[in-house]
Amino acid sequence: MPFVTSLRPQWLSAVRPRAWALGLLAAGALYTAATFHLDERVFYSLRSAWHENTWVSRSLWLPEYQVRVDAKPVASVVDNLSGLTFDERRNHLWAVVNNPEELVALDRDGNFLASYPLAGFTDVEGITYLGDNLLAVTEERSQSVVILPVPDRPGALQRGDYASITLGIGAGENSGFEGVGYDRAGDRLFVVKEHSPRKLYEIRGIKATYNGQMNLEIIDREAWIEDKDMASDLASVHFDERTGHLVLLSDEAKMVLELDGDGELVSFRSLWSGFAGLKDSVPQGEGITFDDQGDLYLVSEPNLFYAFERK
Repeated sequence: MPFVTSLRPQWLSAVRPRAWALGLLAAGALYTAATFHLDERVFYSLRSAWHENTWVSRSLWLPEYQVRVDAKPVASVVDNLSGLTFDERRNHLWAVVNNPEELVALDRDGNFLASYPLAGFTDVEGITYLGDNLLAVTEERSQSVVILPVPDRPGALQRGDYASITLGIGAGENSGFEGVGYDRAGDRLFVVKEHSPRKLYEIRGIKATYNGQMNLEIIDREAWIEDKDMASDLASVHFDERTGHLVLLSDEAKMVLELDGDGELVSFRSLWSGFAGLKDSVPQGEGITFDDQGDLYLVSEPNLFYAFERK
């Protein structure tokens, strides 16, 4: 017995540090896997690969996108660069800045073209082009969508001059309407709420109502996102008119997801360093859009611009 007793402390002293180290590594691996939903990423990667031949020719197929313009600072913007949309009539992009509220025109390489102060607007986050020379912007805290004409001359745009719709669900919180996208053929406006909780709304008849026909229908598309836990927040949304698919941007998960017309996941693209040719991970993705050629554009706080092409 004395012999065994004398050996026990030496055995414990040799094993305990290794066991603690292995335990900490295992705990860290489990935490990382849970935080970034690595199991879901692997599952959806395998499922997407399995169905690639079915979808690759009739979807955006995000895995094939590679960066063309990587983290380019936008001139004249210091901070709070947010939503983004493409205007095919002028062949350039519109972005919004939050604090101070501003509408900014950019070319497809992220070069600054012009800016217009948004006087009286508060907490502007999202923007989409509606066609017919109209833009829709979202105000996060008030959960409002404001429709305004594309500016044709320099100067401020006054909030009180334009029509708006307000949902006011949990208004006043800094987790309201974050992004907006539009389906022109179906007159459907898609709006995302970032978190607490995540929300995806479809507002039908927005332009018809704007034109005086009063035909609004608001649909909660919770079923489309409830099983997409790897997208832990929703920062932006885009409706792709060529495919009829919806594209969601998640800042926390650093990924872009493509959903079909029934809300089923078709493909996704990670925005981590090394993926899509990115030198560094996208720091805080805020807005996404596609142009009429299918190129993807993304803006990130504080003032970074990205462009991606499908290879």
